[in-house]
Amino acid sequence: MSETVIKLENLSKKYGNFMALDTVSFSVRKGEIIGLVGPNGAGKTTLLKLIARLIRPNSGSVFIKNNDCKLQNIQKNSKNLIEMGFLIDIPHFYNTTPYCLLRHIANIRNYPRNKIKLRIDHLLKTFDLYEWKYKKLKTFSKGMIQKLGFMVAIIHDPELFILDEPQTGLDTNARIKIREYLKSLQNEGKTILLSSHLLTELREVCDKIALINQGVLIGFDTIDNLERDFKTKELICEIGNPIPIERVNDLIIKLNRQLEPFLEAKVDHSNFEGLITYNRQKNFFTICYDGKQTSRSEILNILSTEFVSDLTISSFYEPKISQLESLYNQMIKENNKKLK
Repeated sequence: MSETVIKLENLSKKYGNFMALDTVSFSVRKGEIIGLVGPNGAGKTTLLKLIARLIRPNSGSVFIKNNDCKLQNIQKNSKNLIEMGFLIDIPHFYNTTPYCLLRHIANIRNYPRNKIKLRIDHLLKTFDLYEWKYKKLKTFSKGMIQKLGFMVAIIHDPELFILDEPQTGLDTNARIKIREYLKSLQNEGKTILLSSHLLTELREVCDKIALINQGVLIGFDTIDNLERDFKTKELICEIGNPIPIERVNDLIIKLNRQLEPFLEAKVDHSNFEGLITYNRQKNFFTICYDGKQTSRSEILNILSTEFVSDLTISSFYEPKISQLESLYNQMIKENNKKLK
């Protein structure tokens, strides 16, 4: 079994009365790519900043492997740790050139001096910035700055990478290059912890994901295993005519009563909405059921016979979306409601 590179124990961080991170614990092993998933304000950036020693926790500990291959509490001793590369938040740089910036970072991170120029040229060519090698950064687009920030994090060839939204602002081609480069780093035995809102990208590169909502770790496993854990199935019932707002609650109560034998309660991960919800903007009901084919047929039969006077069904189907993506969308909706 490969050794542990990062270990978080009951890690918590408060900003005033706001609990940004609440007793988070998990471990990352050598060679793993772990993705942090969660809506804005969930605690992902706070977690990465704690690992990067940019802020200190209120309680709990961060352990990182040192050069003697032992886990070391970074709050008590930050010396002799393995080399790390960081991309935290949106990068900002002085108005210098890519060559000067990368050379400066490589020097202060003790990359071999006789290899710095080759290393810089290799990275600039890999990420399509070689022709911009001596151009001032004030002329760069957001995507170009983001690629440069990624290069700053990897220029010294560290063993551990901490990356906050590395693909933000990048076009499709650049995202593919970043994804391929991350896989190549993993093939070299590097360890990577990154956050992203792009579930499709994480699915391509990550061994496991840490699902964070409102500062709480609600899942940590492979994507396939998490989707089995969050196994509630959904049905979409599109209707022909909008439901008057004053009738929605009564109709949902009636639906819950009639469909109760076929519904399956969601695992209570963060107090999401009920088993049957109505989207007024798009005019459809979402029904969380037990996932059985027979239940799906029975639900459609009940809707078609016992609710004829209440609604007209125009479409009835199971959405083409993974359960993890569905959960993530629910998390975002829940966070947005709390911000109102």
